[in-house]
Order: sequence, then C-alpha cells, then structure tokens
Amino acid sequence: MSAYQGREDVVVLGLARGGIPVAWEVAAALGVPLDAFIVRKLGAPDHEEFAVGALASGGRVVVNDDVLRALRITPQQLREIAEREGRELIRREAAYRGGRPPLDVSGKAVILVDDGLATGASMFAAVQALREADPAELVIAVPAAPESTCRQFAGMVD
Repeated sequence: MSAYQGREDVVVLGLARGGIPVAWEVAAALGVPLDAFIVRKLGAPDHEEFAVGALASGGRVVVNDDVLRALRITPQQLREIAEREGRELIRREAAYRGGRPPLDVSGKAVILVDDGLATGASMFAAVQALREADPAELVIAVPAAPESTCRQFAGMVD
C-alpha cells in the first residue's frame, strides 16, 4: 500500500465498526485522511446474524435473492428489516461524524478497509454505493478473507 503514501488524492474509509481501527492504522501509515463508511447487515428474521443482504451509506441496498427465496422472506419483511437498519445507519453516521459531512471521494483513490471478510455482503454493498460516488480508483484492504471471497471482488475493484 506504500504506493498511496502521502498522496493528496487518496482517502481511507473504514467500514464501521470493526474496520475503523484497522483503517485508522492504514490512514496513519499513509498520511491520508480517514472517514467512516457505515454499512448495516440485513439479518434474516429470527436469525439476525445471518445476512440476507446489506445497506450502505447513501441508501444502497444489496440483497441475496437466493437466500431470500430459500428463507421465504417476503417483500414486506425485507422492507421492515431495511427500514430498521436504515434508522440505525443514520444514527451511527451522526455518531461517527459528529455532524461533519462525509469526505468527498469523487475523483479520488479510495481505500476501503474492513477487519476481515466472510461472505463479503457488507463490503459488496459498500463497493456498490461508493461506485456511485465516482472515485478514480477503488481499492479494498482487509487483513483476512477467504480466497473465494477475494475472487468475487477481483473484477469489481482496483
């Protein structure tokens, strides 16, 4: 990552919560600005830890249609889950930023950091949301991830 060190066109975004401490280390080492990027998992009814999708800052929703069908989650149930997590996302953005606006990433090299990937649902939602902000480059950085998940991202990010 040393190629990004000290560049004025680079920002580091940490996926809250676990990615923030890792992102702080990356931003400090590179000497570039740091911001939080909030993503909320959309948990299955009665199995909140099982992700059926994710919601990212900016309102981007990504769902796994196969999981929704397999679990027979109705559109109404999904809407209720997304609305609840959307309220929490807004609350967390306010808490992490203290009223400050998010960093402008348009035309910049963005390094998106998390503390690790499992299914990659949260990172996928973040990547989709950030693509809409038109960064010049989008890099993901994690200390640990399954090879299969890394392959999924290979064509999506720089």
